[in-house]
Amino acid sequence: MSRVEVAAAVIERPDGTFLMASRPEGKVYAGWWEFPGGKVEAGETARHALDRELHEELGITVRTAYPWLNRAFDYEHARVMLRFFRVTAWDGVPHPHEGQGGLE
Repeated sequence: MSRVEVAAAVIERPDGTFLMASRPEGKVYAGWWEFPGGKVEAGETARHALDRELHEELGITVRTAYPWLNRAFDYEHARVMLRFFRVTAWDGVPHPHEGQGGLE
């Protein structure tokens, strides 16, 4: 099984807290909390995937994001390389657009 590349956002709010979302029903680990993001598609960089996913999932446009750390995980359903970015500036107000539970 090949490793899936995933861009994940650690969105830092002005008060120093971080935004997380609850996984939607029908997805693996539904109801679990996660950092927003998604798969890196063919021909995309991790940063491009991050920008696309945050726009699709939360309706925001990333202005400032820094590569932070990478972590490989082997789940029962997939092998994943998570590419975390620290997101410190964006345009728009985050709202769940893909059936996620509350944003915390």
